[in-house]
Amino acid sequence: MRYDTRYRSSSSLFNWSFPTGVKWLVISNVAVYLIYFFGSYVRGEPIFSSLELVPWDVVHGSVWQLFTYLFLHDLRSIWHILFNMLTLWMFGAPVEETWGTRRFLWYYFICGVGAGICVVLVNLTPFGNPQQRVIGASGAIYGLLLAFGMLFPNQTVLMSFLFPIKAKYMVMIFGVIAFISSFQTGSTVSNLAHLGGMIFGFVYIRTQFAARPGKGFRLDLAQRWKEYKMQRARRKFKVYLKKHGSDRDPWVN
Repeated sequence: MRYDTRYRSSSSLFNWSFPTGVKWLVISNVAVYLIYFFGSYVRGEPIFSSLELVPWDVVHGSVWQLFTYLFLHDLRSIWHILFNMLTLWMFGAPVEETWGTRRFLWYYFICGVGAGICVVLVNLTPFGNPQQRVIGASGAIYGLLLAFGMLFPNQTVLMSFLFPIKAKYMVMIFGVIAFISSFQTGSTVSNLAHLGGMIFGFVYIRTQFAARPGKGFRLDLAQRWKEYKMQRARRKFKVYLKKHGSDRDPWVN
């Protein structure tokens, strides 16, 4: 599969586009947050504890937590969900418009679940904490940042909403920060999930896994073969044009 990396313009990052996948992810996260907030306030304690990601619980059967933790955000600070949803819209919208809704959602949840798997595996080691609770969509969000940087590497964006920088450099900086921070202890931020989301996102994009949602993980060999034949036909056509003295440039996209 080939991705169209020709981004529209430097200002189109803020074109107020709200495609279907991004829209429903934002609506779902906000709705769950409101239920989580008011329900916990009334009850006096968190009502969705069983939906948080706990490594020990996952390996003992609560595998749904690898999915559900993505929709929970910190009740102590509204900035957690606001930042995630703003980033989801800003960088997720152009990715969805390029890939389409189904592939975008498939990628989003691969990154989110993959980030959760990384958290579980590392915290089950002697250096981790199997009772560590993790919530938030940041793993999936970091996967989207990576996708944006790979699809539109030279697009100028505002890092931390302040500093103009090319997307590819922003992704590198966030990746390095997530990697270094993952070795720190005592932090309330799951930098390991951030790094895990980027790793799974990178593997997905580079190997082009799961060409069609629902077909499982596989290399899209048929598509690669079609592209090879197309490239071979283009080369033959160019040779033909040169032999016949044509200056036209065929196959303009």
